[in-house]
Amino acid sequence: MQDKITFQFVSEPTDVNFGGKVHGGAVMKWIDQAAYACASTWSEGYCVTVYVGGIRFFKPIHIGSLVKIQARVIYTGKSSIHIGVDVFSRKMSEHKYEKTTHCVIVFVSVDENGKSKPTNQWIPNTERETQLQQYAIRLMELRKDIEVEMGPHLKDLF
Repeated sequence: MQDKITFQFVSEPTDVNFGGKVHGGAVMKWIDQAAYACASTWSEGYCVTVYVGGIRFFKPIHIGSLVKIQARVIYTGKSSIHIGVDVFSRKMSEHKYEKTTHCVIVFVSVDENGKSKPTNQWIPNTERETQLQQYAIRLMELRKDIEVEMGPHLKDLF
């Protein structure tokens, strides 16, 4: 089973923000697309996004740059697939990519009725994969604390 996917393409003028760089919303769309492709390939079916967390923009992406998005499974629960996503870019005249963005997206594998269903279980095979799994588990713990903190404020919104 494939647990990694890489997208590569050139950023386009339609991706520009008011500062002349790639719009953060465009980067978020690319992240979601690559992560969905990774999660649905892993689960061998349809998945829905249930959480996008800790998106961090390190550097801007310039229009006309080569963009590389790497999405990989870093943890699976019963029906959830946690995908770590890194975005890199480089000018066409350069050879080295720079990391521009990182985040973790959680998907749930669903059946044709939209109900969660078990997914294939991912088992780390290297020390780095074990570190990534521990990272995903720690983020889950932190999300629980965030949900407790946000709870009273969410009641007022709905």
